[in-house]
Amino acid sequence: MTDKRDLLLTLVFLKFIGDRFNARKKAILEEHKDDVKFAEMAVRKPSFYKQEGIFYLPDECLWSKLVETESRLMAVSFDIAIATLEKNEPSLRNALPQQIFTKTALDAGVLKSVVDNISRIDPAKFKEKDLIGRVYEYFLQAFSINADKEEGEFYTPHSIVELIASLIEPYDGTIYDPCCGAGGMFVQSTKFIEAHGGNTKNVTVYGQESEPSTFRLAKMNLAVRGISYHLGEKAASTFTNDHHKDKRMDYIMANPPFNLKKYWSPQLDDDPRWKEYGTPPDSNANYAWILHMLSKLDRRHGVAGFLLANGALDDSDTLDIRRKLLEKDKVEAIIVLPRNMFYSTDISVTLWILNNNKKGGMWHGRNLRNREHEFLFIDLRTWNNNIYEKKFVQLTPAQIAKVCNIYHNWQSLDCSDKPVTYAQPELYYSAGIKEVEEKNWSLAPSRYIKFVDRDQALDFDSVLADVGAQTAALIKRQRENQEKLIAAFNTLGYGI
Repeated sequence: MTDKRDLLLTLVFLKFIGDRFNARKKAILEEHKDDVKFAEMAVRKPSFYKQEGIFYLPDECLWSKLVETESRLMAVSFDIAIATLEKNEPSLRNALPQQIFTKTALDAGVLKSVVDNISRIDPAKFKEKDLIGRVYEYFLQAFSINADKEEGEFYTPHSIVELIASLIEPYDGTIYDPCCGAGGMFVQSTKFIEAHGGNTKNVTVYGQESEPSTFRLAKMNLAVRGISYHLGEKAASTFTNDHHKDKRMDYIMANPPFNLKKYWSPQLDDDPRWKEYGTPPDSNANYAWILHMLSKLDRRHGVAGFLLANGALDDSDTLDIRRKLLEKDKVEAIIVLPRNMFYSTDISVTLWILNNNKKGGMWHGRNLRNREHEFLFIDLRTWNNNIYEKKFVQLTPAQIAKVCNIYHNWQSLDCSDKPVTYAQPELYYSAGIKEVEEKNWSLAPSRYIKFVDRDQALDFDSVLADVGAQTAALIKRQRENQEKLIAAFNTLGYGI
């Protein structure tokens, strides 16, 4: 399945970088229509394309030329195009699967049919400029829905990524994802920036991915959208071969593999990432991810939003690390999400927010208060009514906005006069460190958020009276029916 997935996504990639090239070429000619000679020179200059984040394509890489290739030569022509692209574009090194069309050995007629169908996707029919991204995301999502757990890990559902971006607001600076999958976190963060009137050129993207085929997907996914990225030269484990070892990041957005087991290596025993908090268990990578991300955050203002399985909220074997995280005031918010949001698992997971600056001050146009040793808990498990693809749950834009309001309002509360209780039963609660200590450093929102006992709200005397009345009425009807039956039998002469 992986080969066919990569083949199909490579075709989509070639189709859309060709469309972008042609659109840019047309724009250059239009911009310089008064100087035909200059225009003809400009369309042959790679710099006129690259300044807009567009690949300059020689004829052998143009989709319009490739689709005209004779069927029996098409596989070879596409492989040549891939090799040429990788040679000409350093950012695509190790991004495209080499010789995939000849190795896959599809029937020439089948390949021609697939190519013709992809050619029918017409950018002119779409008003928004992110057609490339939308179609590419569609293929990623479609493959994830039909994949097993390992293959499905590379795609994080859109509404979750949008929620993380909306909460941590990665407007500028560096954005990092230590397990970037197909690059969805980066794509959504750039969409967020554009939607809020920001400039994506003010953002620098850093990431890493350990699975080679997914690493290629990430490079293609970012390249088709014109996003500048730094993913390293090859796929590698973030734990044992950190491509960005000396970098500190402004923002982190991540969806690490849940409860990853076989990640440990002897070289991690005395790793400096564990120095302040303790060595994470070698049986589960959850807290290794937390400590790795914390080590990458800018120490003054870095903020991270990432997902973990719910077990990380109060595992007994990570209690000491969790206590130190709370005592050192690195945790800001814990948000439990509904079940069935992921294609690869139906479990409920948690969104963690870490923040290296809870002391307050101006931030993204808001005057934040001092929130030291305060922690916000939000429980969204009942927000499971927005269903798509028959069984999967996604958050609506209104729900995402509501969560952001809860979080951002909490950050900005005026607590100068007296303590403020920030809570809504069954939804959110703000706890202080003493309360968390009393609950043995658990981060499970259900330990803090008040849940209404529906039984306690009942008037049992009234309920019992109603049940008694209903029972009496039922007995009366049964007696009446019995009397009618006896009368009927007597009429027929049977005598009862």
